Amino acid sequence: MKISEVMTSNVTVASPDQSIQDAAAMMLKLDAGALPVGDDDRLIGMITDRDIALRAVARGKGVETRIRDVMTKDVRYCFDDQDTDEIAETMGSEQVRRLPVINRDKRLVGIVSLGDLALQRAADDAAGDALSGISRPAGSHNQA
Repeated sequence: MKISEVMTSNVTVASPDQSIQDAAAMMLKLDAGALPVGDDDRLIGMITDRDIALRAVARGKGVETRIRDVMTKDVRYCFDDQDTDEIAETMGSEQVRRLPVINRDKRLVGIVSLGDLALQRAADDAAGDALSGISRPAGSHNQA
């Protein structure tokens, strides 16, 4: 199965010029711990709740701090036409919970999470079924 079949395509993208307070508010609304950061439709980074906590709050930076100043710039990503098994293996070896998804023109088209992959695999095996229960969203979201 291809990533495009399991990814979340309705992705909220943060701007690098927004504040970390804006990012935190978006994460709260989405019940998500990370947001892709884009310039037009190009992926330029990711901002996570951990980035905000460790790179901003822990260092005494204020809520007006720009996302670009604390975001992760070296972003791992996958392509929308890659196989889900390949991406699951990559996520495990890279120890990441979510990956932005781009097309071959390098345009952001979605995001895939461990939960997305677990739900896809749930029918395939008991471990996937258990993981899907743990990873299932608690409320309504637009992205994982």
